[in-house]
Amino acid sequence: MNRTVLVTGGAGYIGSHMVKALRGAGHRVVVIDNLSRGFADAVPEGLLVVADLLDAAALDRLFTEHSIDVVMHFAALAYVGESMQHPRLYYHNNVQGALNLIHAMLDHGVDKLVFSSTCATYGVPDEIPITEQAPQRPINPYGRSKLMIEQVLADYASACGLNSVSLRYFNAAGCDAEGELGERHDPETHLIPLVLQEAARVLDGGEPADTTLAVFGDDFDTPDGSCVRDYIHVEDLCAAHLAAMERLCDGEPLGAEAYNLGNGNGFSVFEVIDVCRRVTGAPIDYRVSPRRPGDPPALVGSAARAKEVLGWQPSFTALDQIIDTAWQWMCQQR
Repeated sequence: MNRTVLVTGGAGYIGSHMVKALRGAGHRVVVIDNLSRGFADAVPEGLLVVADLLDAAALDRLFTEHSIDVVMHFAALAYVGESMQHPRLYYHNNVQGALNLIHAMLDHGVDKLVFSSTCATYGVPDEIPITEQAPQRPINPYGRSKLMIEQVLADYASACGLNSVSLRYFNAAGCDAEGELGERHDPETHLIPLVLQEAARVLDGGEPADTTLAVFGDDFDTPDGSCVRDYIHVEDLCAAHLAAMERLCDGEPLGAEAYNLGNGNGFSVFEVIDVCRRVTGAPIDYRVSPRRPGDPPALVGSAARAKEVLGWQPSFTALDQIIDTAWQWMCQQR
C-alpha cells in the first residue's frame, strides 16, 4: 500500500537517501527541514517545507495541510564533540524538537513513528557485540538526548497509543550507489569522508606530509589503540526504515520497539584508513591528536533482532564496498 510519509530532516545525509528510497517504493513524501545542516538541492522539487521543529505553529500547519500516515524522524543534531561543548543546543533541538513533533502527530491523529536513534545511547558497553538488552548509559549529551526520546516514546505508547520503532544506528557510511546523493556535512566530522577528502587532496597534487587528517587517540583499549566502530551503508539503513514502517502499518499496535542496525563487524580508525588507501590508491597520511571527550573505545552491534523480526538484511557487508560508493560520489564532485 502506498502511504504519505513525513520525513523530518529530509535534506540531510540519511534523510535525503530515505526520501529517494520511499519514492522508489511508490510512497508520497513530504519533507520538513530547517536547512541548518541539510541542503535544499538534495530534495526533489516540490517536496520540501522549510521550517523548524521548534516552531509548533509550523508543524500544526503542515499536519493540517497534509494527510500524513507515518512519520520518519531524522531531524537532529548529531555531532558527539559538539554536544559535549554545547549541551544546551542539543537538548533544546533534539529533545524539544522531537516533543513538538510527537505532540503535533497526536493532535492530528498520526500514531506511527520511525525514530532515528543511535548506538550512542549505550555509552561504553559491557560486552561486544552490543544487543538491544545491553544497558543504555550514554556518555555524551547527543546520546542522552536520543535516549530521552526513546523513553518518551515508551511512555507515550502506553498513555497515548503512539506506536514507534526506534532504530539504533551504528556508524552510517557510504553514498547512493547510483551517484545521485552523497554525504555532505559542514563542518565534516565523519571519519570516512574526512579520510577520502585527504585522499582527493593528495591525488590532486598535495603532499601527504601536509595532512590535516587527525586520528583522535591511539591509546584506547583496542587492538591497535584507535577507536573501533561498526559501519553500515546508508542504503541499508533506508531498507530497515522501510521494513520498520511496514511493521508499524501491519495493523497490530506495537507500542515502542527498538532495533540495532549494524553489520556486526568492527573496524578501527587505522583499518578504515588502510581500506581507503586501497580503494583510492592514495598514500593517505594522518597525525595523532588527543582523544575527544565522549568517545567510547569500541561500538559494534548485533542486528540479529532486526534480521529476525523485521526481515532485514544488509546488502553492503564489506567495508571496501561501503567506502567505494562514498569515493565514487566524491570523485563526481571533484
